[in-house]
Amino acid sequence: MQIAFIGLGNMGGPMAINLIKAGHSVKAFDLSQEAVAKVAAEGGQAAASAQDAVQGAEAIITMLPASQHVEGLFLGRDGQAGLLTSIAKGALIIDSSTIAAATSQKVAKAAEAAGIAFIDAPVSGGTGGAIAGTLTFMVGGSSANLERARPLLEKMGANIFHAGDVGAGQTAKICNNMLLGILMVGTSEAIALGVANGLDPKVLSEIMRRSSGGNWALEKYNPYPGVHENAPASKGYAGGFGTDLMLKDLGLAQENATAVKASTPLGGLARSIYAAHSIAGHGGEDFSSIIKMLQKQG
Repeated sequence: MQIAFIGLGNMGGPMAINLIKAGHSVKAFDLSQEAVAKVAAEGGQAAASAQDAVQGAEAIITMLPASQHVEGLFLGRDGQAGLLTSIAKGALIIDSSTIAAATSQKVAKAAEAAGIAFIDAPVSGGTGGAIAGTLTFMVGGSSANLERARPLLEKMGANIFHAGDVGAGQTAKICNNMLLGILMVGTSEAIALGVANGLDPKVLSEIMRRSSGGNWALEKYNPYPGVHENAPASKGYAGGFGTDLMLKDLGLAQENATAVKASTPLGGLARSIYAAHSIAGHGGEDFSSIIKMLQKQG
């Protein structure tokens, strides 16, 4: 299948490469030439622009930072036409960005009017899952469009959930990431407390992992350097899922909670904690670096 892949960051790049390895023809674009070159080195085609990438594409996959980027790309901005005018009728858009559900619904409506199918399919699983092809996809859209997308999603992920209509995937994702932000703060607090009392972080982490406090961070993404060799914490908190991206997702969760009058006090507190961490200069570091705020100094 001819696929256009737009957005080749820490998640999008490995996802595109997995599609290439599965035998698909992938024409890729990103504002970073280095990111495009990495995909091209694996057998992908380098596109000169997003418009170039979608020429002849049967499926268009996007992995972009925020709502404004997705809306601007497809619907246009600053007087420039959106990508929907360049995509062939009958093609399928799979947007794996984490954005507001309302934005997904707005773009989907415009796509439908142009004769183009659309699903929102945000992911969970981190950069390790993106590389290994074991991501979880949370899909919003019609069953028919999901089945069209499934052969591609299966090459990038191990779990595919149909959350509901367009926008439902985004809602599921912000619920998940709100919980992730909360549990990372809690895990970091617990480890920092133990270390302040002289405990070995590896031993403490293993005790908690096998006890009632066990969670994903303790299993695969420990925030303390040296506990998990491949976690961002052991690589200077480089790569992974940035603090500012977590802050964005926690903001989306709070906006949604306000809209539906849901009570999310811990989500709001987590957002405030990550905001302070970002202001302190850690916005570009992996979100697990939040442990720095909680560690005993000196």
